[in-house]
Amino acid sequence: MKKLALLSILTLTSFILFSQTEKRLIPSATLKNMEGANVNTSDFNNDGKPMIINFWATWCSPCKRELNNIAEVYGDWVKTTGVKLIAVSIDDARNAGKVAPYVNGKAWEYEVYIDSNQDFKRALNVNNVPHTFLVNGKGEIVWQHNSYLEGDEDELYEALKKLAAGEDL
Repeated sequence: MKKLALLSILTLTSFILFSQTEKRLIPSATLKNMEGANVNTSDFNNDGKPMIINFWATWCSPCKRELNNIAEVYGDWVKTTGVKLIAVSIDDARNAGKVAPYVNGKAWEYEVYIDSNQDFKRALNVNNVPHTFLVNGKGEIVWQHNSYLEGDEDELYEALKKLAAGEDL
């Protein structure tokens, strides 16, 4: 019995350590761009530089606060790290028509896509929004954060700077 318990503990520990160090690639899913054309997420790249993928919705106040706060400093982030931000709306077909007017009104400089069927959301196990992923230049997800409180963008920027400097997260 002691051997079985020890084996179970070792197996669980190995699984936890492995799952924390495993880097996942961006999964493939089809989204719509702002013009309504299909785009496959496997085509997302930034020429070897980091990317931020942020899931949001027009009905989500914290989502909009986060993306609007990042918009204020995004130009500086691009200059210092070369980052590209991809904002993925999970608004369903009923609300998808609200995305473009909102984005255009805010003049975001992000790439914005709509995941109306929520295939990409499910592929990344996003349960609620906002949910932010940091992706390295190889297309591997290396960091993620769920929810938003004022100042969380500072934590994201610190992780982004480390990644851009070649440090592991």
